[in-house]
Amino acid sequence: MSNLTNKKIPSGLDPWNTLRAHTDARIGLGRVGDGLPTERLLEFQMAHARARDSVHMAFEPNSVRNQLDGLDHAILDVHSAAPDRPTYLQRPDLGRLLDEDSVAALGKHAGDYDVAFILADGLSARATHDHAANTLKLILDHLGESWSVAPVTLATQSRVGLGDEIGAALGAKLTVMLIGERPGLSSADSLGCYLTWGPRRGRSNADRNCVSNIRPAGLNPEKAAKKIAYLMVESRKMGLSGVALKDNSSNPELIEG
Repeated sequence: MSNLTNKKIPSGLDPWNTLRAHTDARIGLGRVGDGLPTERLLEFQMAHARARDSVHMAFEPNSVRNQLDGLDHAILDVHSAAPDRPTYLQRPDLGRLLDEDSVAALGKHAGDYDVAFILADGLSARATHDHAANTLKLILDHLGESWSVAPVTLATQSRVGLGDEIGAALGAKLTVMLIGERPGLSSADSLGCYLTWGPRRGRSNADRNCVSNIRPAGLNPEKAAKKIAYLMVESRKMGLSGVALKDNSSNPELIEG
């Protein structure tokens, strides 16, 4: 590291400031003796606390439901087989399974749908609270009227694999799960999207497409929605998802409704 970072330089003259404007990464932190400057240490501790809070934060389905006000689709609440947050964190397998009440509730709405959207807490309820409803609305705006959409599900104590059970129970050809990602020290509110064609228990991550880091400071929700809508169209057209489905959304000539 440059010796400049070992000296007390006015913030306006700090040569690292130009680079910091382009990244949330912790670069050019400097040092005081063998430790970090107090300001940088406090920033780290705050980021770590926000990440921990995001993991342990209780999911509030009603908050997300209120943000979906006006959506022309039924909204259902489901819960994984993990009864509480500590169990969810210690038993990832239970987060991939529906509890009995949820299986029964979804069965009442089973049909033949093109897609089922799932908004889930995952490892960051904060991300789902802040970005999931808006991202879903943007996706629907890009899709148009040619899709039959299952009731939207709000999933508590959910892992990505829970989408397979939900999609299978509803009779959906494709699932699109918007779920809070594992928080980082610079991204406690990062939302991920997982697309799975032919959802059923036992699907692996190789069978899914992922759009990650959806948040204003990462992949803007508007850009994410366009990418997700493109992948949905291609998935339905080809009847697959995962490693066999390539993302060519950067080519505008390949984006169709």
